[in-house]
Amino acid sequence: MISAGDFRNGITIEYEGNIYQIIEFQHVKPGKGAAFVRTKLKNIINGGVVEKTFRPTEKCPQARIDRKDMQYLYKDGDLYYFMDVETYDQVALNSDTIGDALKFVKENEMCKVCSHNGNVFAVEPPLFVELQVTETEPGFKGDTATGATKPATVETGATVNVPLFVEQDDVIKIDTRTGEYLSRV
Repeated sequence: MISAGDFRNGITIEYEGNIYQIIEFQHVKPGKGAAFVRTKLKNIINGGVVEKTFRPTEKCPQARIDRKDMQYLYKDGDLYYFMDVETYDQVALNSDTIGDALKFVKENEMCKVCSHNGNVFAVEPPLFVELQVTETEPGFKGDTATGATKPATVETGATVNVPLFVEQDDVIKIDTRTGEYLSRV
């Protein structure tokens, strides 16, 4: 159990039958009345954000989130297959659970599979990936006062905005959190 007075960003709690991660918290001491803790909570299952206030003495059970490194094997129809590299157990997850987390992930790459009480709710791709550009328009010199970009399709099928000097068959580094181009490899 964790009291509301000990809330910090990133802590996961169980509240009203749901699992929430604390995005923001603020201890408020009004001039009149009792102090309270104002929080912004993100439901880790469906992604919804709610605002709640707690008394500092209120207690919530802390939720244990397991993050396990697993290898993404392949996609078959609506299912994505992952393998535990220690036990070689395979897990199939549907596209509702995955969302667009694997937009920049190739087969056989490592991902973190997040679960609570054995129920998988999300997949975290690696922070940075290196992918080959499969299709992009040729860049033209001139015409630009600042860094201009053009769309490029990478080997996973995702589209990324890249600088004009990036050409087809170049390998580029991408930040998977934002989907932005970082550098040429």
